[in-house]
Amino acid sequence: MSERQTADFGAYVRAEAEAGRLVVQPRMGFGDPAVMRAGLAATRAAAARTVGTITIDAHTRVGHLAAVESALRDGVALNGYPLVTHPAATTAGILAGIEGPHFPVQVRHGSADPVDIFQAMLAVRLGATEGGPVSYCLPYGRTPLAESVLNWERGCELLTRLRDTGVEPHLETFGGCMLGQLCPPGQLVAISVLEALFFVQHGIRSISVSYAQQTHPGQDREAIAALRRLCGELLRVSDWHVVVYAYMGLYPQTHDGAYRLLGQAAELAVEGGAQRLIVKTAAESQRIPSIEVNVRALEYAAWAARRATRVPVDAAVGSATYDEASALVNAVLELDPDVGRALLLAFRKGYLDIPYCLHPDNKGQTRSYIDGDGRLCWEATGALPVDAPRRSRGRRSTSADLLGDLSYIRRKYDEPAGGALTAR
Repeated sequence: MSERQTADFGAYVRAEAEAGRLVVQPRMGFGDPAVMRAGLAATRAAAARTVGTITIDAHTRVGHLAAVESALRDGVALNGYPLVTHPAATTAGILAGIEGPHFPVQVRHGSADPVDIFQAMLAVRLGATEGGPVSYCLPYGRTPLAESVLNWERGCELLTRLRDTGVEPHLETFGGCMLGQLCPPGQLVAISVLEALFFVQHGIRSISVSYAQQTHPGQDREAIAALRRLCGELLRVSDWHVVVYAYMGLYPQTHDGAYRLLGQAAELAVEGGAQRLIVKTAAESQRIPSIEVNVRALEYAAWAARRATRVPVDAAVGSATYDEASALVNAVLELDPDVGRALLLAFRKGYLDIPYCLHPDNKGQTRSYIDGDGRLCWEATGALPVDAPRRSRGRRSTSADLLGDLSYIRRKYDEPAGGALTAR
């Protein structure tokens, strides 16, 4: 393990971006160490600029380690890699000869209490991971937000110890992907920026900020421009980049529809000036993708990215998305100089409020809808410090309306021509 070359996740992505290449990444995790190693090796060998992923299993994410041990003992397949339970030597063996300066590996997990996971990373000198005190708390369970904030404070400070081993820790905020869908872009951008500021406040110097592809390409480009502008204004670190996620809601069920949507995600990343893309596959709606299916998706995304052209954005030109995100971020930061305390106060007051999120610490007074042009809009803003919705719906949305919006992208891209579709 000590002979493995140090990988700097942020530096690798930055170097590829400077050479004009988009880095593509799978969301891959397997419980069997041999399969996990094969997945990393195949990702590295793909005809694309890639980084590797070790995605943690669902039991480990919530600290149910006894369930992991039982599954391993009984030969029950896990839906990810049990990093905390497998010995450090096993994980080091998976990485040996694969992970390094030209192929960094990121740990993805979904935990509101990542301390055990980060300790396991420290044991094998893995420096890149992701999440956040809000984005890995509210959508995933009932852990109190205040507890998640404390856990993430401890987690950030633990990751900084990696510097003693020669590894620069890198943290990606998941805040731009809240619930995957139907959270208007201004709030996604705001939470991504706020979580990045939280990371910096707790000693992290290498950051990536996320944004998930939504329902309207033009609105998504506005959102990425707003994210880049706000980070340029507020982040006090130089090592940061933008990562775009292919659509995270109900994915198309047809092969052609899935690839058409993935191609648009790659175009969005390039046109918006992002440096990395989290890829989804044509198998997403049916099963956990195989290694081969992941590699095909990576190579297709890289091909689509090479065909796209970056769209220059005048940093001085604002947008409704920038104005909304800026208003949210500034309102939260004014609550307390400590970003963690400010986030807690913001949710208590309803300054941040995720539509359709059932977590007890979320006010639940906001609602959104997809308009006739496919844009994701506020229907009700609760106590958010933003302008009231311009369009009054005149009635509460029905469950049928909500289900229609949730399936909007699937229906649109599964149509043979991928044509226009009215949400409701």
